[in-house]
Amino acid sequence: MKTAVITGGAGGLGRALAQRLLGEGWHVAILDLPGAELGKAKDLGDAVGVWPCDLTEHDQVSETCAAIVASRPSIDLVIYNAGITQIGLFADMPAEVHRKVFDVNYFGAVEVAAGLLRAVREAGGAHLAISSVAGFAPLHRRSAYSASKHALEGFFRTLASEEKPHGVSVHIAAPSFVATNLGNPENRPGGIARPGSAADGIDYMNSDQAARVILDGVRRGRAMIPVGRVARIAWWINRLAPGLYVRLMERNIAD
Repeated sequence: MKTAVITGGAGGLGRALAQRLLGEGWHVAILDLPGAELGKAKDLGDAVGVWPCDLTEHDQVSETCAAIVASRPSIDLVIYNAGITQIGLFADMPAEVHRKVFDVNYFGAVEVAAGLLRAVREAGGAHLAISSVAGFAPLHRRSAYSASKHALEGFFRTLASEEKPHGVSVHIAAPSFVATNLGNPENRPGGIARPGSAADGIDYMNSDQAARVILDGVRRGRAMIPVGRVARIAWWINRLAPGLYVRLMERNIAD
C-alpha cells in the first residue's frame, strides 16, 4: 500500500485530497495542528494516520517526519497543502504578520521536505506543492501571501531539477479560489485568515473539484497544474500579456 503524507490534511482541500487517495487504496498520513478538526480526520478510515504537528516548530516537524518514515514501508507522495492567507494592504501590515505567513506557507513546507526527502528518493516518489494563482502572478491585498507562494514555487521548481536524477517528480498545483471556509474566516490580527475564506474571490471551486483536478494532473505527470477555469486563464494571460493580467486582476479583485 502506497503512502501519501498531507500537511494541513484535516480539513478543506487537504481532507478532499485525502479522501480521494483513500478511495484509490492509499494510506494517508495527515499532519495538522492538534484540535477537533484533526480528531475528526480519524473518521476517514483505518488507512489514515493522524499526526499532530505545528509546522513552525522545527523539532516537532523533524520528529514527526522521522516517526512517519519509521511507521511506513515507503513514502510515495508528499502533499504540501498547509497554509494561511493574509488579506490586507502592505501599508497596514505588521512585520510579524509577514513573517508568520512565510513561517507557515514557505518554511513549513521546506522543513517537511527536508524531513522526508530521503524517504521519497528511496520510493522514487513525488512532491506536490499546493501553490496558488498568487504564486505566479500578483494578487491585490495579498502581498505576504503572494510572496510566500512565489517563494514556494521557486523552491519546488529548483528541487525538481535536483531530485530528477533520483527518480523523483515534483508537481506544483495552482488553484484560484477554492471555497473551503466561506463564512468561517476566523480572522486573526493583521489580516491572517483561514484559506478559502476570502469574500472577494471569483469563480469559486469546491474542495473535491479541486482535488480531482490536482490528482489527475499528478497522474498525467504535469509539472504545473493550474486548477480551475480562472487559474488556467490567469496562467496564460500572465505569461503572454502580464500587463493585461494586472489590469484584469485589479478590475475584478481590487475594485
